[in-house]
Amino acid sequence: MTELCFLTASELARRIREKELSCREVMEAHLVQIDRVNPKVNAIVELLPDRAMQGAAEADEAIAKGVEPGPLHGLPVAHKDLVETKGICTTFGSPIYKDNIPRVDALIVERMRAAGAVTIGKTNTPEFGAGSQTFNEVFGATRNPYDLTKTCGGSSGGAAVALACGMLPIADGSDTGGSLRNPAAFCNVVGFRTSPGRVPVWPSEVGWFPISVQGPMARTVEDTALLLSAMAGPDPRSPIALSEPGELFRSPLEREFRGVRISWSLDFGGLPVDPRVIKTMEAQRAVFESLGCIVEEAQPDFSDADECFKVWRAWRFELKFAELLESHADQIKETIRWNAAEGGKLTGPQVARAERKRTALYHRVRKFMETYEFMVFPVTQVPPFDIEQPYVEEINGEKMESYIDWMRSCYYITVTGLPAISVPCGFTDDGLPVGLQIVGRHQQDFSVLQLAHAFEQATRFWKSRPDVASAETN
Repeated sequence: MTELCFLTASELARRIREKELSCREVMEAHLVQIDRVNPKVNAIVELLPDRAMQGAAEADEAIAKGVEPGPLHGLPVAHKDLVETKGICTTFGSPIYKDNIPRVDALIVERMRAAGAVTIGKTNTPEFGAGSQTFNEVFGATRNPYDLTKTCGGSSGGAAVALACGMLPIADGSDTGGSLRNPAAFCNVVGFRTSPGRVPVWPSEVGWFPISVQGPMARTVEDTALLLSAMAGPDPRSPIALSEPGELFRSPLEREFRGVRISWSLDFGGLPVDPRVIKTMEAQRAVFESLGCIVEEAQPDFSDADECFKVWRAWRFELKFAELLESHADQIKETIRWNAAEGGKLTGPQVARAERKRTALYHRVRKFMETYEFMVFPVTQVPPFDIEQPYVEEINGEKMESYIDWMRSCYYITVTGLPAISVPCGFTDDGLPVGLQIVGRHQQDFSVLQLAHAFEQATRFWKSRPDVASAETN
């Protein structure tokens, strides 16, 4: 059963379609894996086994009746606990909402179910998704499967761990400052921050907001693309939804990369990066050259990226939490209170200047990428750190000014609006996963998947499994 849980989502879907496996068999195997492994890592925080088996039975009946299966037919999925799920408790990692039962499904949940996926529960997240360390007062902390004393990152930490441990074949996540990419890097899986509007977000009180996105996670790039094919596509409920259909992402990922120019930067032009991350990444530079790419050390000018991100994040936090803080401040963690307070201090001219600078940054990067089709960076500036530490306070002796400063290697890319993927890049000398970040041109999500797929096929790091998830571990 454990081996079945580590088949790729694409292979599971194929075997289900061809009636080599039943949906019940697939579901039962994953529920056994969850029962065995989840108590050690705390990734899935709401589990509905009876509902899951009923959904699998209905999926089998549909195939027996000759219904054309969707691309995710019969695949188990648990949704991030920030995503609303009709009739299933959604806490947002907050004790304020510990008994919250939504009356609607989020759009991505609708789409995954329409594609045949079977919902089995929810995955853990930090309180309101704030910070790249997955812990909260409702469910506790989620542990890194490669070292249970370390964090799995966040905020899609439960999703990343569930994937790494074979408890799920696919998972959804969201990303503002790195919440799809960071936990993927820390857990040796794939997380894709898609272009704003690629995956329409609903419900949302800020429908035009391009900083936060939802997107797919999986163990392989092909599986990530498969899930994206079900998530993507236009929807009138999202005013920034892109028009291309999701089916585009079920096209073959193979591509010739000879002569393709790539910029390579290990520090974004001056960010502190832990030597263990640099060593692990540097060892993989030759892989891109072996693919025929022209790799050159370069990066665009990221001036003002820090200011732009922090202004828009603070603006969003004030909008989202100001009223809640008036009545429940004592139940909300300090970092959220601080970030919302920073938003309350913003003036109209400050926001205007930040938006002008963000536009200038976009055009600097756009012109830079007329030379380079892709940029390659570290996903995170540090490897997984102690689970008892809420956030990174120092890197290479440089003090971080706030709880989010250590995430700049992700959120610098966020403010450009470009698609970026985290793909497994190897391990530090002490066995901790490191992720490599591939950034593509404006709305060129498919090409990012193609290069990530080529790198993955050349390196095969995705085949590594954490000991905690193996069949031999009791």
